[in-house]
Amino acid sequence: MGIQIEKATQTRFDSIDWKNLGFGRYFSDHMFISFYRDGKWDDGKIVPYGPICFEPSMMTLHYGQTIFEGLKAYYDVNGGVNLFRPEMNAKRMQSSAERLCIPPFDVEKFIEAIIELIKLDHKFVPKVKGESLYIRPVCFGSSCFLGVHPSQEYTFIIITSPVASYYPEGLNPVKILIEDQFVRVVRGGLGMAKTAANYAASLYAGQRAKEKGFSQVLWLDGIHHEFVDEVGAMNIMFVIDDILITPPLTQGTILPGVTRDSVLHLARQMGIKVQERSIKIQEVLEAYERGTLQEVFGTGTAATISPVGKLYYRDKELIINNNQIGPIAQKMYDTLTGLQHGIIKDTYNWIIHIDV
Repeated sequence: MGIQIEKATQTRFDSIDWKNLGFGRYFSDHMFISFYRDGKWDDGKIVPYGPICFEPSMMTLHYGQTIFEGLKAYYDVNGGVNLFRPEMNAKRMQSSAERLCIPPFDVEKFIEAIIELIKLDHKFVPKVKGESLYIRPVCFGSSCFLGVHPSQEYTFIIITSPVASYYPEGLNPVKILIEDQFVRVVRGGLGMAKTAANYAASLYAGQRAKEKGFSQVLWLDGIHHEFVDEVGAMNIMFVIDDILITPPLTQGTILPGVTRDSVLHLARQMGIKVQERSIKIQEVLEAYERGTLQEVFGTGTAATISPVGKLYYRDKELIINNNQIGPIAQKMYDTLTGLQHGIIKDTYNWIIHIDV
């Protein structure tokens, strides 16, 4: 690939509070950066993590032409570091790029850049269960102009961050507010792309929910507020009558989560009945009243599996599984983390192992 490497002269390692990592607060020593100019991406280089320079007229500041990804590196109990299905993140970023009129970054180069970055900063991969090295690729238009049209130049960056659980609750069940007033995306919009616009649209309702003591918002469809979409930072799954149900990607408003896909694959292999279909919030309420709503949990790279202990809809509180993690959510968490840390043998070809 020809990646040039400029090593940092000082390390950020000792400035990290390793007992209180939080999420996205600390960053490793290096970052990868590549530029798209004259119709092609360069080979990229790894440089010390630090500020980047841009002009006030840099178009993404004004028009938001930016996409990003999120994946993790995990310590392997047998030595080395594991990446979990990074090709899916690379392909999803290409899909997001197409939707935002951004030239795609090559899948093999995407993975190779991450591997080289991990080799250099492997000491930042935590060795505590439940912690990992979060990897954030981001790409944005970097031409300088005022006018609504795609950029001619682009910048692609990968940074890494040692993290603990995304939610302070960890694997303990979270409280979710079902939002029936504001919307995040609509069909035909950007819901299937991992772009900043979706997250900006979620901030107001999310902040209001947090002020009321909730961890996240569960979004309903943007037209009728009738069908379930997803939670702000993860896909959502329901277990009703022993059937695992999750909204389909065909709605065009659901981010195709890597963890979502992995859970569905594992569930089918385990003999769990799976349905990818539209589900009305009213169906969830009726299942709760019948006593057949057994589990609710979120899936996502940041949290892996996040059990939902309480759902709030208008003036109604739904307590799920006595506010305890359910057996399917627990099984998925144990299996996924077992694969990621090398405790369970990978028979799916999901793991890329890095010797360090």
